[in-house]
Amino acid sequence: MLTRKEIEEIENKTLAPFAAKSKYSRGRKYKEKEHPYRSIYQRDRDRIIHSAAFRRLEYKTQVFVYHEGDYYRTRLTHTLEVAQIARTISKTLRLNEDLTEAISLAHDLGHTPFGHAVEDTLDELMKEEGGFNHNIQGLRVVDLLEERYPYFKGLNLSWETREGIIKHSPSLKENKEKIIPEKYRKEFEFDKQPTLETQVMDVADEIAYDSHDLDDGLKSGMLNEEELKKVEIWRYTEKKIKEDFSFLRKDLKIYLIIRNLINLQVTDLIRNTLKNINRFKIKTLDDVHQCKRRIITFSPSMQKLRKELREFLFKTLYSHWRVLRMSDKARRFIRNLFYIYLNNYELLPPNFKKRIEKKEETPKRVICDYIAGMTDRYALEEYKKFFDPYEKI
Repeated sequence: MLTRKEIEEIENKTLAPFAAKSKYSRGRKYKEKEHPYRSIYQRDRDRIIHSAAFRRLEYKTQVFVYHEGDYYRTRLTHTLEVAQIARTISKTLRLNEDLTEAISLAHDLGHTPFGHAVEDTLDELMKEEGGFNHNIQGLRVVDLLEERYPYFKGLNLSWETREGIIKHSPSLKENKEKIIPEKYRKEFEFDKQPTLETQVMDVADEIAYDSHDLDDGLKSGMLNEEELKKVEIWRYTEKKIKEDFSFLRKDLKIYLIIRNLINLQVTDLIRNTLKNINRFKIKTLDDVHQCKRRIITFSPSMQKLRKELREFLFKTLYSHWRVLRMSDKARRFIRNLFYIYLNNYELLPPNFKKRIEKKEETPKRVICDYIAGMTDRYALEEYKKFFDPYEKI
């Protein structure tokens, strides 16, 4: 049997010197005896997968609401795609795949139903109490809201996995004074860079959602191929596919283009990152933390191509009237739900009402936690129960 200690020794021998090795983890908030044949990061991964918040990702929106079709991505399918891409990159760079996977699987746990429209609404509703940010909410989920153990709240994940959840987005670091509670700023050292495993996950997230939003956009009819031919990276990839295959069904051709787009970006990322590691003289994990900029980055030429693609997606897909209409509807009924609960705590489930009665946190924060944890389907059903007189309670 391969023991945890043997796994730790294999990591020491095979991983890069700047990888985050499980043997040297900063550990968990609450002391626990570690598992005999799983590393601390493998155990984190398993705890995340078995959490209620992870299962709810199945019915949380990326761009398309769940009832529009079962062939569109959800937060869950997106999370699995991110984990796959991130593991590939980590393995090639000799980083810790288990830590990368744990962070990848947890990175969207703080997302609300109906995507960014509802996040913006909750941020506005909570502006007097610190606002709302899905990275911080993700940490609240694993530290407080999941209740799986008798001796402590949360999942009691390792420091490194928790750091990855809250620090994977560089934009959060730039606005840390306004957004991040002081206790988190101090604990997670926001003046330092996160692990390379965290940085890998962040870029894998971008690759995954850009690629699958193209796929879903084409399936929905909100994007069309003729418009996409104006985008250089699409045009280049499509040309390569046509050179290799003269006759292809339309759906298969699109699949091959998307697959090759992912491969093109991953290959560029790995090559440019290796150059950065040499350029910045990264020898140890401490070198990673002390570096002045992110190390896991695309080449300048790929950044330019991706910028054009993302501008195209924003203009044609994310600003499409169907997406905007659903976003506007979601904002309105989530706002209504928020004030219904705020005006009458008795309408909340007992465990949330109890938190308000015990004054563990403010009523608004408890209500925010409740709404953020909803799936699209549950939020719609709650709204109907309150506003449709013919709907059963």
